[in-house]
Amino acid sequence: MQRHPWPLDRPVKYFALVADLPLPDRQEKRSAAEEITEVAEGVYRAQLPIILPGLGHVNCYVFEDEEGFAVVDPGMPDPGSYQALTHRLAQLGATPERIHTVLVTHSHPDHFGGAGRLRIVADADIVAHERFRSVFDETDDDLQELLDERVPIVDPDGFDIAEFANYLLGDGDIPDIPARLTPWGGAVPFPGRSEILFMRTWDEQTKRGFLTPQPTRRLADGEVIRLARREWITVHTPGHTGDHICLLDPAGATLLSGDHVLPTITPHISGLQSSDTLSEFFDALDTVASIEGVTNVLPAHGHPFSDLKGRAAEIRKHHEERLALLVEIAGQIGEADVEEFSHHLFQPRSWGPMAESETYAHLEHLRLAGRARRRKEGPRLRYALVE
Repeated sequence: MQRHPWPLDRPVKYFALVADLPLPDRQEKRSAAEEITEVAEGVYRAQLPIILPGLGHVNCYVFEDEEGFAVVDPGMPDPGSYQALTHRLAQLGATPERIHTVLVTHSHPDHFGGAGRLRIVADADIVAHERFRSVFDETDDDLQELLDERVPIVDPDGFDIAEFANYLLGDGDIPDIPARLTPWGGAVPFPGRSEILFMRTWDEQTKRGFLTPQPTRRLADGEVIRLARREWITVHTPGHTGDHICLLDPAGATLLSGDHVLPTITPHISGLQSSDTLSEFFDALDTVASIEGVTNVLPAHGHPFSDLKGRAAEIRKHHEERLALLVEIAGQIGEADVEEFSHHLFQPRSWGPMAESETYAHLEHLRLAGRARRRKEGPRLRYALVE
């Protein structure tokens, strides 16, 4: 299978969002600006650099209060991202040690990657949805075993996190790590030799932090958290991930939308989250679109915008058009596996596990709606229209 190694002089690029869109015109693709700007009362936007397909930055939002600062989505786990955050904070006369809370909108490394390091550096609380879990989300006791005694820890999906930590933190040889099979029979690559070599160049705090982003507080839908001297309401918005949350400030007419609603691209919808991820996503879009009075939307990528309801409708329309296109494709090619459908649905630049995952989510949505059928042939699922 094809691997996409991480360049050793660049931030991590293995974990990626897929956006089958013309990239140069998309504001989410633009490089991170160095200046920090106030986007709501007591809330500042700090753009942190990332190198991911279709993306050039992630927005880390900094909330100032009487105790110091809270941050939302502190970027990738690499040292360069942490240095950029330090530089942005300095413009507010702050240091990372003054951060008391890190809130993570969802379990993708360009959002939670810096959280573990801030836990180490500042003893900051890590706040996420109650369903948050990364492959590195273990208990403190497990961490001690992992780092000091190298006791194997295997997660429910069969991933040996201690083995990975040994490769990342140790000095020994790095064997090839086999790909894992997906529910549809495709392969999901795990970081290989060049990726692990790159991560070994990180300092110890960065490496330890990447392996330990355990939340110290977990939020439920509708739960209130105090940030920037006022109350924000948690809005659970699954679809992009099962643990995705937005934050609503009714008093300030502001919604921090994470990756759920982006200004010019549509978020990746993973087929690995639930039996019908796309239905969950549609329901969550309807939820935020029904919120009255929001005039300031703070996305995780791209610039703040005002038309929440209109943008949510555009994103829903995009996925409805994808469903219609899949039906058209199925009528042309007949029965096929997920990989073949993805090659018709996406441009070649986007082919790979993430495109297959989104294709699978759409095919399952059609199947559960009675518009498609599936059967298994060897390890692969094959889909066709219902006659």
